[in-house]
Amino acid sequence: MPRKRVRGRRKNKKTNVMLIVISIILFIILFISVIFSIINMKNNKIVKGVKIGTIDVSNLTQEEAKNKIEKWYKEVVQKNIEVDYKEIKENIEIANSIEKIDIDKLVKQANVVGKSGNIIKDNYEILNSLLFSKKIENDIKINDEEINKIIEKLNKKLPDAMIESNYYIDGDKLVITKGNTGFQIDSKKFKEYIEEVIFEEENRKFDLPVIKVNPKQINIEEIYEEIYKDAKDAYIVEEPIEVHPEVNGVDFNISIEEAKNIILEENKTEYIIPLSITIPEVTLEKLGSQAFPEKIAEYSTAYSTSNENREINLKLASEKLDGTIILPGETFSYNKVVGERTIAKGYKEAAVYSGGKVVDGIGGGICQLSSTLYNTAIYANLEILQRSNHRFLTSYVTAGRDATVSWGTIDFCFKNTRKYPIKIVSTVKNGVVTTEIYGIKEEKEYEIAIESKIIETLPFTINYVKDYNLEQGVEEIKQYGANGAKSETYKIVKEDGVIIERTLISSDTYSPLERIVKKGVKKVQGVNAKPAEEENEQLKDLNPDLLEQIKELD
Repeated sequence: MPRKRVRGRRKNKKTNVMLIVISIILFIILFISVIFSIINMKNNKIVKGVKIGTIDVSNLTQEEAKNKIEKWYKEVVQKNIEVDYKEIKENIEIANSIEKIDIDKLVKQANVVGKSGNIIKDNYEILNSLLFSKKIENDIKINDEEINKIIEKLNKKLPDAMIESNYYIDGDKLVITKGNTGFQIDSKKFKEYIEEVIFEEENRKFDLPVIKVNPKQINIEEIYEEIYKDAKDAYIVEEPIEVHPEVNGVDFNISIEEAKNIILEENKTEYIIPLSITIPEVTLEKLGSQAFPEKIAEYSTAYSTSNENREINLKLASEKLDGTIILPGETFSYNKVVGERTIAKGYKEAAVYSGGKVVDGIGGGICQLSSTLYNTAIYANLEILQRSNHRFLTSYVTAGRDATVSWGTIDFCFKNTRKYPIKIVSTVKNGVVTTEIYGIKEEKEYEIAIESKIIETLPFTINYVKDYNLEQGVEEIKQYGANGAKSETYKIVKEDGVIIERTLISSDTYSPLERIVKKGVKKVQGVNAKPAEEENEQLKDLNPDLLEQIKELD
């Protein structure tokens, strides 16, 4: 037999053996794959290597995975974030700023990995998940509207915030105050920083990104359109009763061009435009008690009569507030009604907070009046439009029931949501600040209650500063510290004594006020470590001269 034929037969035999072996191996692989797929399809747990976002849900049932994601969502994603800017440290709540994710949908997506019924596809997904992991995107989104509210609130707390130009009417004068260049939060970067730290379990903080901005230019035409009014007599319509208060006629006493020239020619911080005020013949006061016959709400707070300057400030602001009438649908602005607080208007220096310390500032104390009115407005069931809490706790109201104001930056505003006009009556006497709201009661009046509770206490720290005028070993308290707090305040609406609504109206954080202790380093004998005239710089900063600069923050 020829050798070539023998060799051919051997080669074919070898090839056949190889094909049989390969076929057996493929059969075994296919068999194992089928068994593997069948077993996996019956498996009620998520395959190994599957993640939802950054959370590993391997070998968990759908219920276990759901519980794990929900826990992570509450403890990590919705956890407060700390922001810093100079002396400001704020814990911002972002729970309401994150759009709720569909956890059930995400868990279902994780659970179907490797369970489609297609053997090849399922085995590929399972092996790929084991080797490289499979990530289900959690698609968490930031709610721009809620984040903008946080930014707006933080902007008001910046110590060097930009102050917008503003105006108010004082008798027959329009007073326009020029704004100041300052800083505001960079919204775009702020949102980027939030998205970066939102998934971090630790180190959930960042420095506030700010940009320098200029106030808007004073627009005389725009101001004129806002203040111009024709005089109208007051009148009351019976059955059904309607109250129409008088409207004072308001107009410039000079031309618009002359008013513009005042702004252009004079480089001042305050401009005066003379007004022509026309008082109507019939006013609500002349109509008697028909217009405001009933007391709708009232609230009082106490102050110390020993602090004469504070009492003077309160009385000046109260005189401006007293008698203010707010029409249905109209917005009340505390700053617009009370006006700027200056020495020229009779305001005195009284204790205020600034830079984490208690110092003297012009108009100190008038926030007590705005806080008192805030409570009265809630009891009158009015809509609060703008209100900010103090940086530190106050003594005259509990946490969550204060309303700080500052000219040009922080205002207190509410809307008359009642059917009839309302009138504010304000008094300051004998150590008591009282604000009352009068009007006509509606057919259905509700009983309003306010519930405020502290949910966390923030302990104060002690700051020791060297004093070269005190003997070594001697300590003297420069500023008593006070704990801070986190609080929640609820408005409770009752009908016939039964609660029909309980609404969270504010979540507030009050920083702790540090205790400052001077520590003597002066040697009893020998030469001082430092001459007295070169007193420590830290101590010099405790009593800055802020006569015209401080904004009332108490």
